[in-house]
Amino acid sequence: MISLDASLQDRRSEGRLVAVRVIVAGVLVVLALSLVVARLVQLQIVDHQHFSVLSQDNRVKVQPVPPSRGLIYDVQGVVLADNHPSFSLEITVEKVSDLPATIRALADVIPVTDKDQERFELLKGQRVRFQGVPLRLNLSEDEVARFSLDSYRFPGVEVRAELIRAYPLGELTAHVLGYVGRINEEELAQIGSGVGSSDYAGTHFIGKGGLEKAHEGLLHGQAGYQEVEVNARGRVLRTLEAKSPIAGRDLHLFLDLAVQRAAADALGDRRGAVVAIDPRTGGVLALVSKPSFDPNPFVEGIASKDYRALLHDPDKPLYNRAVRGQYPPGSTVKPFVGFAGLAAGVTNAHKTVYCPGFYRLAGQSHRYRCWRRGGHGSVALESALVQSCDVYFYDLAHDLGIERLKRFLGEFGFGARTGIDVAGELEGLVPSREWKEQVRKQLWYPGETLIVGIGQGAFLTTPLQLAVATATLANRGRFLQPRVARTAQVPGEPGPEELPGLSHTIVVGEPQHWDQIIHAMTQVVESPRGTAKGIRSRDYRIAGKTGTAQVFSLGRNQTYNAARLTERMRDHALFVAFAPAEAPRIAVAVIVENGGHGGSDAAPVARKVMDAFLGGSTLMTDTGAADGD
Repeated sequence: MISLDASLQDRRSEGRLVAVRVIVAGVLVVLALSLVVARLVQLQIVDHQHFSVLSQDNRVKVQPVPPSRGLIYDVQGVVLADNHPSFSLEITVEKVSDLPATIRALADVIPVTDKDQERFELLKGQRVRFQGVPLRLNLSEDEVARFSLDSYRFPGVEVRAELIRAYPLGELTAHVLGYVGRINEEELAQIGSGVGSSDYAGTHFIGKGGLEKAHEGLLHGQAGYQEVEVNARGRVLRTLEAKSPIAGRDLHLFLDLAVQRAAADALGDRRGAVVAIDPRTGGVLALVSKPSFDPNPFVEGIASKDYRALLHDPDKPLYNRAVRGQYPPGSTVKPFVGFAGLAAGVTNAHKTVYCPGFYRLAGQSHRYRCWRRGGHGSVALESALVQSCDVYFYDLAHDLGIERLKRFLGEFGFGARTGIDVAGELEGLVPSREWKEQVRKQLWYPGETLIVGIGQGAFLTTPLQLAVATATLANRGRFLQPRVARTAQVPGEPGPEELPGLSHTIVVGEPQHWDQIIHAMTQVVESPRGTAKGIRSRDYRIAGKTGTAQVFSLGRNQTYNAARLTERMRDHALFVAFAPAEAPRIAVAVIVENGGHGGSDAAPVARKVMDAFLGGSTLMTDTGAADGD
């Protein structure tokens, strides 16, 4: 056997090598343990709060609880805007991997129509991220039960229960109430940057017009929340903590449903508007625009086809003529022009003007015609108002001048928004020299002042402005801001909160000036020569003024012949009135588009509205109507 040489064996060197390896291994073990300990310290001590919150968030979710929207009642307590429970099938798009396949699978469980899918696509484009989009609305209990059995197959799809706005009277109150609809991106941006934006957490609806928009802050309420424990699938196990939402305030209106219905029925199928105001309070008793529309389909998203049909309807049912329609006031402005003449000392009750059927400015050949071609002869202020003589008011407007005329008309609210609590009001226009130079870049001519004096030309007003001005005249100069909402009340709490409007008093003129104008307006109805003699009542006295607004201007040698014109080219018929004349309780303004004459077409509408409020008989003592306005 061959033995190893002892010189080849170095036990000391080998021992040192082993020791080094042990030390290195030990150091590595210590370093590894140190890293583990450091990480445990980081997780258990330093980041304890962070991971505790994450863990809690996986287990506990905070869910917003939207408030119930306040109801709206008329003056007699009739519900005009209500809430009813509804179940909808909603899809959170971000949680669905294959949206078309999911919708097809859902259609096997619950019927889904093409209209449902069209609305879904529309609302999907308006939503914000992680907001549910309704695919089906108003699910039945049977449909809810069927989906619940298969809900595990549809992550990101859920049945949502909520209160949906309903308008039981539909078209009758559409323009005054407006409607609510789903919040779009523009509205969401406005909400997100405003005070109280957190109150819209979990809310899908917002006021889109009318009272619903004007009083959104009162009607909406304040959102609550609830902390719920959920499992790994996100299903709620139990509620840990909750803060109840605060319901929106109920609105109680001045609006009288009986008067509103009478106004709508009196207009019938004609295009036009009626506004009735209580002069004692400024409360709006009726606000009607015809034709109208059903607001209920707008709440959850109207189909594109149906919306386009409304939008392109030549009768414009979506257009609120009462607050946005701008028309020449015609002869309904003459009482205010007459008052301006009295207050400025330009005329008096006894001064007469001769009417040969036309008016000519000094040094000019152009004739400004009166509606009666043969003229009225010699007329004073009262007879000029009773017979609606244009020549008298041409002469009066010329003596006043456009600037003074504009200032006096402005005192009654012409050319400015009234401040009514219905969204969308327009301000109309009282033209002036300055306006024409700025807007049209043209000079003002004296003849234009004459035209303004009879409510024609560029002069524009809304039916609401006419009603407010008439109420101010009935109040002998006290201007009250019109209000539809009377009080707001938190449900379950006593003591409704009053919603007052603004007021001021016209300080021009003398007491006898108001008496003279009002007496003349009563004669418009009561005199055998009055242009509104056909609506004289046995039960109360009416002070009124008829008006006719031209749709187009006649040439110098042309005459107006309604029989030869298409319906939409005929004159608009207007009428303003208040009653009882000695102690006014209602002021009314009526416009019937292309109606023809104020006395025969608009005045009977106002009479029916006043009868509904004052309890008068609908039988008229004289069904005839005088010529003219």
